[in-house]
Amino acid sequence: MPVAALAASPDDPRDGQSAPLHGLVLVSTPIGNLGDISSRARTALATCDLILCEDTRRTGRLLAAMDIHARTETLHDHNEEARIESVLGRLRANETIALVSDAGTPIVSDPGYRLVRAAIAAGLPVTAIPGANAAVTALILSGLPPLPFMFLGFPPSKQAARRAAFSGLRAAERAGLSCTFVWYEAPHRLLETLGDLLDVFGDRNAAVARELTKRFETVERGKVSALAALFAREPARGEITLLIGPSETDDPEDLDGRLRAALATQTVKDAAALVSTATGLPRKIVYARALQIHEEG
Repeated sequence: MPVAALAASPDDPRDGQSAPLHGLVLVSTPIGNLGDISSRARTALATCDLILCEDTRRTGRLLAAMDIHARTETLHDHNEEARIESVLGRLRANETIALVSDAGTPIVSDPGYRLVRAAIAAGLPVTAIPGANAAVTALILSGLPPLPFMFLGFPPSKQAARRAAFSGLRAAERAGLSCTFVWYEAPHRLLETLGDLLDVFGDRNAAVARELTKRFETVERGKVSALAALFAREPARGEITLLIGPSETDDPEDLDGRLRAALATQTVKDAAALVSTATGLPRKIVYARALQIHEEG
């Protein structure tokens, strides 16, 4: 369909138009399938003065596939801080600079956050062209509760640190947090990470999404133990997004479990006071939840 045909109807709040690009433009690129590049992203990359990217070779292949011949320079974890002042100078000179990651939406588990913060602090224009994101794509394919969800980037690579991070999240669940957790993970660590999830969170529903939008895309769904058994037989390959859903049963040690046990024999006020003291959580928060449980019957 021609771009012109995409103009919004009078009843559609989307106007199909956008202001001319200038300043720092965060451009989302495909996570695998080149067909997912948007027309706005193509225009931004073709017309900007400079493209900042993690790897000029990888971005160069993307640009070549679209017959775009823009200037590229690196911006990654090791040089971002040193590059900020020069980039701000170019923005002050009214240049348009695009920022891309190797794939997907910039900043999300990728470099660029410090540059964006600096540009905002300097009062320079910052805008974004939305597009593909592996975490959100995996979430909507997972079959797990979509809201709320928490994206946590990559788990720590060392097992002790990873288990400590998972234990912190489990403690937050016991204090009332309930959401779907989403991580990226390297294929050679997936099996070990699934084992840690099983030990810390228990055997709950989870999903492993691989090679999203590519030819060999797969989404494996099931209990953590079943997924661990699967990838023990068939080692994982490719880019991976890992998800685990909230607990579907009451945990006698979490906030709701403690409150239900206390409410069985005590008033709302006394149950909230008891659980607040036991957990260290603010009494107002515990009381509000106790009242809600009581009213739900």
